[in-house]
Amino acid sequence: MLPILFRFTFTTLWTQLLLFVLMGGLVGYITFNGWRTAVGEKDPKTGVRRAVSRQDRLWRAAYYGASGLALAAFGMWYALPPDVFPGGKGEGFPLHTYGVLLAGGFISAVTVASRLAQDEWRKLAWVEGQWVDTEGPRKREQVMDLAFWALVGGILGSRFLFVVVNWKDYAKDWTQVFSLAGGLVFYGGLVGAAVAAWLFARSQHIDFWRLADVCIPTVSLGQCLGRLGCFSAGCCWGDVAPADSGLAVHFPGPGLSQDLLGRAGAGPSAAYASQADLLNPARYVVEATGEVFSQAVPGAVRMSDWVLQHGHTLGVYPTQLFESLGQMALFLGLLYARRYRRFHGHILALWLMAYAVLRSTVELFRGDNERGTLHGLLETLGGSRLAESVPMEAWFNVSTSQFISLCMFTIGAVLLYQKGRRGAGEVAGGLGPTPTAA
Repeated sequence: MLPILFRFTFTTLWTQLLLFVLMGGLVGYITFNGWRTAVGEKDPKTGVRRAVSRQDRLWRAAYYGASGLALAAFGMWYALPPDVFPGGKGEGFPLHTYGVLLAGGFISAVTVASRLAQDEWRKLAWVEGQWVDTEGPRKREQVMDLAFWALVGGILGSRFLFVVVNWKDYAKDWTQVFSLAGGLVFYGGLVGAAVAAWLFARSQHIDFWRLADVCIPTVSLGQCLGRLGCFSAGCCWGDVAPADSGLAVHFPGPGLSQDLLGRAGAGPSAAYASQADLLNPARYVVEATGEVFSQAVPGAVRMSDWVLQHGHTLGVYPTQLFESLGQMALFLGLLYARRYRRFHGHILALWLMAYAVLRSTVELFRGDNERGTLHGLLETLGGSRLAESVPMEAWFNVSTSQFISLCMFTIGAVLLYQKGRRGAGEVAGGLGPTPTAA
């Protein structure tokens, strides 16, 4: 586990001056981009944009510059101590492994998707004595534009679902919905990004099903790296494994995690905090078998007592790595399957079904009950008696994600059947799009 790669601190004069210079350069760069990318107003009758005026550039540069200044001010408030920046937190800039891998996964997914879009919509035309692709580069740029809206929709959707699952906690103070603390849920992000992509496709007059076939395999590529980030942060951990299991991993308690330079990290891993939490109902574990119970049984020890004594979690399954490997296999498999698709939406349907199976399988090994289960949902809704009929350790106490996976598999199967029956032959020969001369 490596939650923080490096923490940039600004406690000396030269580092503080360097930060001011960097932030000034960032604001200048953002302002220049506003000036450079200005566009003229569109004629409501003809739809043609007029030439860009100096005033257009100034207004756009001012708007971009103000946004950059607000971003820089927030960064300095967070990083600098209060004696340098009024009210500053002095936290520096921690470089989180999870954030690096998540960003890397997103960039990788967008890069691959844009290249696939260029190949998907390639259209050759004879221009000035040579064949030129007149449509592919445009679609590549459109997918790059789509990435921003998908990111916004994904963040809003994932946060929304997290709040819904944990609404009882937020009902006490609804302002915490907008707090930077808390979690995100992948399925919520998937729905949010899908809605954003659908709206974008409609606004750009792009076939949504065809666009989905291009982009959906890259979601698994991004998730492959994102789950490695989960492993580094100690979240989304697995259930307790038998003591003699060769797959078990231990997540550290407070003061044990380190960065790349060997300096002590921040607090304990999320897995440790969960297993050591004395405020939640007691859990008991038989270390030899990994069985977890909600009440004391012969041969079991209280989970919180065990982890507090040892300073790390019990051995748990590395479910983050399980899903990461599965996502990479899914990404490569769907890239190959694109050669044999029969209709637009074929790859999307296969992904919905395959990912639902993968996620449901991995969920069988998950141990973070905080993610939401049927037992917890019934308790949250006030059905305590019903919740008692679904014990925490029962096999039918499915997680929220497993329930959503069941729905997603059904949607994929219906899509495969309906579109397969009505849209077969949309993709010529099942081998994907072929370049056409115009």
